[in-house]
Amino acid sequence: MTLSLFVIQMLNGLQLGVLLFMLSAGLTLVFGIMNFVNLAHGSLYMMGAYFAAFAYGHTESFLLAAVAALVGSALLGMLMEKVVASRLYTRDHLDQVLATFGLILFFNELVRMIWGPSPVYMNMPDWLSGAIDLGGIMYPAYRFVIIVVGLLVALGCYLLISKTRVGMLIRAGSSNPTIVAALGVNIQLLNALVFALGATLAGLAGLMSGPILSVQPGMGEPILIMAMIVIVIGGIGSVRGAFYSALIVGLIDTVGRAFLPMLLREFLDRSTAMAAGPALASMLISIFMALVLAFKPQGLFPVKNA
Repeated sequence: MTLSLFVIQMLNGLQLGVLLFMLSAGLTLVFGIMNFVNLAHGSLYMMGAYFAAFAYGHTESFLLAAVAALVGSALLGMLMEKVVASRLYTRDHLDQVLATFGLILFFNELVRMIWGPSPVYMNMPDWLSGAIDLGGIMYPAYRFVIIVVGLLVALGCYLLISKTRVGMLIRAGSSNPTIVAALGVNIQLLNALVFALGATLAGLAGLMSGPILSVQPGMGEPILIMAMIVIVIGGIGSVRGAFYSALIVGLIDTVGRAFLPMLLREFLDRSTAMAAGPALASMLISIFMALVLAFKPQGLFPVKNA
């Protein structure tokens, strides 16, 4: 194993981590702060990717694709909140799970009807198709941009939640919505804004994933499971926890898939090692989550005063 290979795989882990953060940040806002279990959050990620791929296919402009993904996801999130979520805030979590699971099936069938069952491919823009030199190590420019965007999103979420009046109202509304409403704050509007923000972050993750993954029906479910693991490890309702745990999960998954097969080849034949390595990497994430739940049930970085 060379130093350049190690650095590249660590950067790939960081890239996966920030993608997971963009998805899990919105999920932890809705789940942890609003106490609403939204299994359809992965579908918003999928729809963001489809909006971007559709716009890019017709305009060949990545900036217009970004606008389509972000605005489309935000509007779709607001519609979901108005039609479905707002009617379920006071209901049992089981009702929320069943309703949002139904939305998963609806959106999967919707994209099959509109775009067909085959994957849709979105090319990355020419100005991001090359590689950049990181101290003698060549790394794909687009993947580096994903890292930068993810870090900027993390900074923006921190400033929004911790340093603004809207963030203060979001935190107060999550603790005692009755008192906040009594002070004249429109809780319904606040919930709609939080839901739209979560949907926008999911759409952004779909936009950034489109050029490196195939856009296809059902693509939201596997990454939703990863996002759920992230918020459990980090602490439900903690955006800071979502950021750190997303990086941890991204590194575990990427490094495990890259280096475990190399390690296993010392003891097993090549084909067995290549098959067992990725499976063991996925197991490591689940084992890590189980250890966190065993020793820190509230997560590694729980919400303060939770």
